[in-house]
Amino acid sequence: MISVAVAGYAGRMGSAVVDAVTSADDMTVVCGIDPHKQTRSFPTYTSVASALEAHTCDVLVDFTQPTSVFDNCKAALRAGVNCVIGTTGLSDEQLHELEKCAGDKLCVFFAPNFTTGAVLMMQFAQVAAPYFPEVEIIEYHHAKKLDAPSGTALRSAALIAAARDGKPSQAPMKESETAGCEGARGACVQGIPVHSVRSMGYVASQEIIFGSFGQTLTIRHDSWDRNSYMPGVLLGIRKAPLHTGLIVGLENFMDVK
Repeated sequence: MISVAVAGYAGRMGSAVVDAVTSADDMTVVCGIDPHKQTRSFPTYTSVASALEAHTCDVLVDFTQPTSVFDNCKAALRAGVNCVIGTTGLSDEQLHELEKCAGDKLCVFFAPNFTTGAVLMMQFAQVAAPYFPEVEIIEYHHAKKLDAPSGTALRSAALIAAARDGKPSQAPMKESETAGCEGARGACVQGIPVHSVRSMGYVASQEIIFGSFGQTLTIRHDSWDRNSYMPGVLLGIRKAPLHTGLIVGLENFMDVK
C-alpha cells in the first residue's frame, strides 16, 4: 500500500487527488497539508514539515501554488519522501536544486500536464515540427491560474524547438507589433510565439498551430474536468517510488516516447 500526503488538499485539484487516491486499491491518503485547514477523514496540517514529522509517507503530491511548491518539496525530500509535482511555475534552477536534494535515493517527478491527451498532443507536435516553418501556441486556462504561460505551453515549446534543432518560427515576431500595442505577438518561448488566454470559461486547453505554404495543421487538446488529470496523477504516484532523480513529463511513465 502506497502512503500518500497531499499538499493543497483543500483546493480544487487537491480535492480531486484525495478522491482519486482514496478510490484506488493500492494507495491511501495518510495526511493532508494546506494553509486553509479543513476537517477531513485524515489528519491535516498547515506545513509539510509538521505533517511528515508526524507521519511516514512514500509520496508527497503537490498541487499548491508556485510560491510554495519548492519549499514543500524540499521539506519532503529532507524527510525521505518522493515527490509528485503538479504545480507549475518552478524554474529550471529550482528543479535542479530539487534534483540535488533527491540524490540517488529519491524521485522528483514533475509533470507540466497529467492528462494523457496533452502528452500525446506534445508528441504529435514533435513529429510535425520539422515539416512546418511556422508554429504558434495558444493556451487557454481559467482566470484563477497563477502562471502564464502554462507549464504545458512551456514544455510544448521546448519539445518543438528540440525537434526543429532550435530553429525559431519563421512567422513575424515583435518587429511587426504596432507601437503602443507591444505584446500583441505574445511571448517568445524558444523562438515560438506563445499566447495565454485567461477566462472562467475554460479549465485547460491548448492548440498548437503549424503553418506552411497553403496549409495549416492544428493540434488541440481540451480538459473540461479536473478528473481528466487523475489517471496520470495515480500513475505518477505508483511509478515515482520505483525511480530516482528528476523526471520531467508523464510520457516517461507511459509507453509513448
